[in-house]
Amino acid sequence: MAIATTNPTNGKRVKTFDPLSSAAIAERIDQAQVAFEQYRQISFKQRATWLQFAADLLENNKQDYGAIMTQEMGKPLKSAIAEVSKCAWVCRFYAEHAASFLKDVPAITDASQSFVRYQPLGIVLAVMPWNFPFWQVFRFAAPTLMAGNVALLKHASNVPQSALLIEEIFRQAGFPEHVFQTLLIGAETVAEIVTDDRVQAATLTGSEPAGAALAALAGRHIKPTLLELGGTDPFIVMPSANLDEAIATAVTARMLNNGQSCIAAKRFILHEAIADDFLTGLTHKFQALKVGDPIVHDTDIGPLATLAIRDELAAQVNTCRDQGATVLTGGDVEALLSTLPTELRAGNFYPPTILADIPPGTPADQEEFFGPVALTFRVTHLEAAIALANSTPLGLGASAWTQDADECDRCVNELEAGAVFINGLVKSDPRLPFGGIKRSGYGRELGREGILAFVNQKTVWIK
Repeated sequence: MAIATTNPTNGKRVKTFDPLSSAAIAERIDQAQVAFEQYRQISFKQRATWLQFAADLLENNKQDYGAIMTQEMGKPLKSAIAEVSKCAWVCRFYAEHAASFLKDVPAITDASQSFVRYQPLGIVLAVMPWNFPFWQVFRFAAPTLMAGNVALLKHASNVPQSALLIEEIFRQAGFPEHVFQTLLIGAETVAEIVTDDRVQAATLTGSEPAGAALAALAGRHIKPTLLELGGTDPFIVMPSANLDEAIATAVTARMLNNGQSCIAAKRFILHEAIADDFLTGLTHKFQALKVGDPIVHDTDIGPLATLAIRDELAAQVNTCRDQGATVLTGGDVEALLSTLPTELRAGNFYPPTILADIPPGTPADQEEFFGPVALTFRVTHLEAAIALANSTPLGLGASAWTQDADECDRCVNELEAGAVFINGLVKSDPRLPFGGIKRSGYGRELGREGILAFVNQKTVWIK
């Protein structure tokens, strides 16, 4: 895949970049190692000052930064601006809390003094995706840099301007040279970085095959990894739920980022007592969404990031339909394109779509649908809802809607996911750990757990 910005709204190539050579990569790693030996000695107070400056830059330039994200991957500008603001939040959170998160933890033993001290590991490689070009990077970088590590970023090849801009933000904020470096490289080059002895750890947000490949490689070299992979998050609605609120949240939960989010609600599991009303309300709201140019302020749904993603999603929907599923709304790319202005018809648009009456054995059983498609299922009781929710190999997030305390407890205890939200939208929050189980990955970002991901938790015993 070329390292280039291709505007998904119109299919036009904006800018192309040459990938770094092996010699240039080796030089960047050299620079990172030198930077680490000095940076690790810098106080938390100074690191926090720089990170607060980075937050200021994000807030003061969020319109411009958001526009670059929109141009590169197609999310509505209002969502891109909100993403930049969230990045400022995570910077301020770790600037304020890192020192307390990493202070020595005393223990009572047979020693006169014993404690745990948290120290940085060194160079950490981050392999990041295109769907949240800023947020995915900053939620890694803020705790990693505050811990005293240095970072190398291999970003997705279709968001190179975002990748370079993030490096510039850290530089303008005052961080020393080479503490955070963007490497414009293809996926095939990741191995030579991971296998370098100076690179101490790696984190990846992306597809299951990419995560498995990175974990296997790092495992052979005995290096820790953190993986945040895909999700087929369930959204369970029981009869006691506030139905209007559940429907409104369902639209946001599915359509955030044009439906291209790992923690988006994808499978709507509806108790039969409320299923008809829920589907009627959801269909009405899906049909009211405005699809179009994401730079326009009132656009709800922009294009998918690439044509390949659009075609894969269309194939999944068509397979489900051919095998007996009912399309309540959407599902027809050509019909949608015919309603758009001529200059947008080469864009990667897909209509908001709802599938119902989905028979067993379709892609909806196990696959992630990465776009604005809601998969809906009916169940007769909570046990069936939980069983269906847990029936996939993925376990990132889950949302359940009920006012019944016993049902709430059962969902919290029995849903197989890294996060369970009751009567609310599944979302990441700097104050809480974030990550999945099963094939959705391992390890945690954010919260105190996130800053502990890449530190040496050193036991100290003094006689």
